[in-house]
Amino acid sequence: MDIRAILMGLAFATMWSSAFTSARIIVQDAPPLTALALRFLISGLLAVAIARAMGQRIRLTRAQWAATALFGLCQNALYLGLNFVAMQTIEASLAAIIASSMPLLVALANWVVFGERMRPLGVAGLVAGFAGVALIMGDRLGGGVDPFGLTLCLAGVLALTFATLAVRGASSGGNLMMIVGLQMLIGSAVLWVPALATETIAVAWSGKLVAAFVYTTLVPGLAATFTWFVLVGRIGATRAATFHFLNPFLGVAIAALLLGEALGAGDLLGVAVIMAGILAVQLSRQAPRPPPAR
Repeated sequence: MDIRAILMGLAFATMWSSAFTSARIIVQDAPPLTALALRFLISGLLAVAIARAMGQRIRLTRAQWAATALFGLCQNALYLGLNFVAMQTIEASLAAIIASSMPLLVALANWVVFGERMRPLGVAGLVAGFAGVALIMGDRLGGGVDPFGLTLCLAGVLALTFATLAVRGASSGGNLMMIVGLQMLIGSAVLWVPALATETIAVAWSGKLVAAFVYTTLVPGLAATFTWFVLVGRIGATRAATFHFLNPFLGVAIAALLLGEALGAGDLLGVAVIMAGILAVQLSRQAPRPPPAR
């Protein structure tokens, strides 16, 4: 992993983690599904325009089309749609912590469903990571968190896990920016259906809302997604996923800094345990280095 990959990974983790704070700001003053559908429409059109300027065209294989559609549905429509609705009643820090368990769920699925070999370090990481998530959720439930919002976040992270398992098929073969734009447009198209059917367009306009919407459209929406695809193409999905261990800390830190969300001792302990668990799982999945030649 070279310095460029490290910087890309740090940038991705920061952008990804900041999305929960900007989303929390948006859903307090605008209908969540409508705002998200509009965000994906704008960012998707921008991505397609940039891709065409880069010489990319809509020339995807059948497998790429299937993976791109699946990624757009599961990550953009389901995961983010459920989280945007949930964050009307739960804090950004809790949503970030739950979403940060995705690498643990991916590792568990690879182990149990796909038969990937898991080293003892990885097993210990899974146990620690899920214990950290359980610690935080138990503490928050005791403090009166909205159970419905929590359930939506849990359903969302399952959708994100499924999307992550499909990302390699979507990003292989080039045309990265075009694929980013297409999966956003797919997410937008899906989200407009429930948005128009269930939501009333009532927006409390403010400079803070506009700034949060522009930021989430361009940075977590467009820049972070493209950075992730490039990073996966550069160092592989397993090594790229190592940077997810930063998300629990960055997610709660940004929410505390910008939104003033309070963090208890149980939250801090749980975040530390989750980070250690994610890091252990990802390190256990790294291919061992060959012994030096004699």
